[in-house]
Amino acid sequence: EVSSFQPNRKMKTVLFAALAASAAAFAPQGVSKSSTAMNGAMEDLKEVAEKSNPVLKYYDPLELATISIWGQSNEASIGFLRHAEVKHGRVAMAAFVGYVVQSNGFHWPW
Repeated sequence: EVSSFQPNRKMKTVLFAALAASAAAFAPQGVSKSSTAMNGAMEDLKEVAEKSNPVLKYYDPLELATISIWGQSNEASIGFLRHAEVKHGRVAMAAFVGYVVQSNGFHWPW
């Protein structure tokens, strides 16, 4: 049975714009010459944090940047945590887009 739901042009445009904007999160990023994920030094981490948010600056209440995960160096731990943060952020964005699409009546054919 085919539903009688017929989305209008405005809804289709908004949905397309949301999907196109969220697709940018999955695009590969260019690697800069001095990547903080590669350097991983605390000074670099604090510098990036201050540039990103000059009001809050560096904020690490759980002190995750000072621990070593799985016996790795501090630099490797910072790199792992930054990679995990980006990965989980992308999964959350994809889940939100899926929720919005399904809530608006679009379903897979099966």
